[in-house]
Amino acid sequence: MTLPHIVSIGFTCADLAATTTFFCEGLGFRPLGDPLVLRGGPYGELLGLGGAVIHLQRLAIGTELLELTQVVDPGEGNRPGRPIPRDSRSNDHWFQHICLVVADLEGALEQLRGVRPADGRDAISTAPQRLPDWNEGAAGIVAYKFRDPEGHPLELLQFPPDKGDARWHAPAGSGPVLGIDHSAIGVSDSEASCRFYGGLLGLRLGGDGINHGPEQDHLDGLPGARVRITSHRCPEGAGMECLDYRVPAGGRPMPPDQGPQDAAHWQVRLQVADLAGMAARASDWGGRLVGAGPVDLGEQAALIGGRRALQLADPDGHHLQLIEA
Repeated sequence: MTLPHIVSIGFTCADLAATTTFFCEGLGFRPLGDPLVLRGGPYGELLGLGGAVIHLQRLAIGTELLELTQVVDPGEGNRPGRPIPRDSRSNDHWFQHICLVVADLEGALEQLRGVRPADGRDAISTAPQRLPDWNEGAAGIVAYKFRDPEGHPLELLQFPPDKGDARWHAPAGSGPVLGIDHSAIGVSDSEASCRFYGGLLGLRLGGDGINHGPEQDHLDGLPGARVRITSHRCPEGAGMECLDYRVPAGGRPMPPDQGPQDAAHWQVRLQVADLAGMAARASDWGGRLVGAGPVDLGEQAALIGGRRALQLADPDGHHLQLIEA
């Protein structure tokens, strides 16, 4: 696998079993075995939750992995987790979602009908939106945003024949979702994010443009939305997308005390070649180490997929977990 490479994208949830059921029954994800149980040890220290009891459930979709985390016990001296703020909006800087590519968006929504609330209170978008022809980079894409039962934002996206990777135009499998194209994050400064994801992590710039108009308003559930979108791609697989909302103003920053026990916490795990070098250079590119630096995972290495790992925050506080190839 060419590096850097996104191994998994995940978030924290309060009810691991119920969240697993939602993604498997509603979206066709497949559980990879039973949940992993981590009791204390280096992984908790890596996350800043010494002594925590953590359950991890990995779900596969296409060639990508979604990792669900439940902090069963945050450990002595650590506060319990908090739910996602009920008034969260797409322009808040803690915003993060996964973009799920589908072959048939209407069919995917129909399969979700049985696991979504009938009153539509989980919707972010007013309805599926076809992005306009004037927007060359996105013309013809159909998208829809909603939330899972705990409030984590999700996006369904259907590419037209002339856009997207070739794998998004292969015959559909057994479920409505083909895979994860990217994780999108709210950012305050596109240039700072580009320096971090390109300069430090080595992701290439895949696209840069401004989306606006009534379709974007209805997609994001925001009036007068105007958002600069910069795409950052790994050599293969899923990538990252930065959403810098110019309008509406007033997107709130990441809470300084947000932690892995909070439901608004997302985490992207990347495999990289030079863990020590990235730890040493992180602040030069606007990043911040979470904890002292690389952690030797010891007996937990096989569970996480790397001998050593580094917890890192980007310029807006979004967490990434780097593991050594």
